[in-house]
Amino acid sequence: MTKAVVVSLQWLIRLLAVVQLTLGVVFWTGNAYSFLPLHMLSGLLLVLALWIQAAIGARVGIGFGLPIVAFVWGILVVALGMTQDSLLSGDLHWLIKVIHLLIGLGAVGQAESLAMRTLRRSRTTVAPLSAATAR
Repeated sequence: MTKAVVVSLQWLIRLLAVVQLTLGVVFWTGNAYSFLPLHMLSGLLLVLALWIQAAIGARVGIGFGLPIVAFVWGILVVALGMTQDSLLSGDLHWLIKVIHLLIGLGAVGQAESLAMRTLRRSRTTVAPLSAATAR
């Protein structure tokens, strides 16, 4: 069951990442700002999926380091996404856009790493058949 949930989350995060990147490119070209609420919603869903992936990983036993980093990173993604328009306005605002892109890609990368570690850990912790159930 863990495998199905982790793989489903992994594909959901990948799909949301494609939506995020596509909308981001459209916004960078100065078009379709009416889709900004969709970008924000899909970003929040991506962060929630990242957090669920981190919780599953911690529960399976991959350790607490990466899940904690993923949780804090998710907060950073949301905080930067919600405030980026007011940061470093003017000619240098492109720096904030690039940082936003890199932080978002970092969240996707962390989700992939969490999924891989969780799947690897869940394969190695499968309990062997006991003598009573083997008969």
